[in-house]
This record gives sequence, C-alpha cells and structure tokens, in this order.
Amino acid sequence: MTKTYDILIERDPEGYYVASVPALPGCHTQAKSLDKLMVRIREAVELCRKQYRDEEASEFVGIQRLALKV
Repeated sequence: MTKTYDILIERDPEGYYVASVPALPGCHTQAKSLDKLMVRIREAVELCRKQYRDEEASEFVGIQRLALKV
C-alpha cells in the first residue's frame, strides 16, 4: 500500500530549504539543495511514521495566503 504526504517547502534567509509534513507534527528537516532535501524528508517521514503508527495522522487541507498592509 502506498501512502502520500503533502510536504511544505520554504527557503530560509540563509538559503537553506526547509521541509515539513503538516500531517506528522514535528516531522521536518533542512538542506542546502532541493535534491538533498527530498532525500532527508523521505527519511524523516519514515521515522515519524513509526512514531505515529497507532495514531491517525491529521489531514492537510491547504495553505491560505493572507495579505496585510504594513
């Protein structure tokens, strides 16, 4: 059986890519390149899945952008 996870990817001010999995709290990693990031987030998901094995993962609904005047 295949399970898919949504991954949120951002770039921090130092240029590192940061990935997190909203369905698995605490599941995140970082890397200098997107290729390395994908390897690392796959490893992180595999570890986090073991931790949450008996629990139902939350469902990622989406991202909403909010504009505020500054």
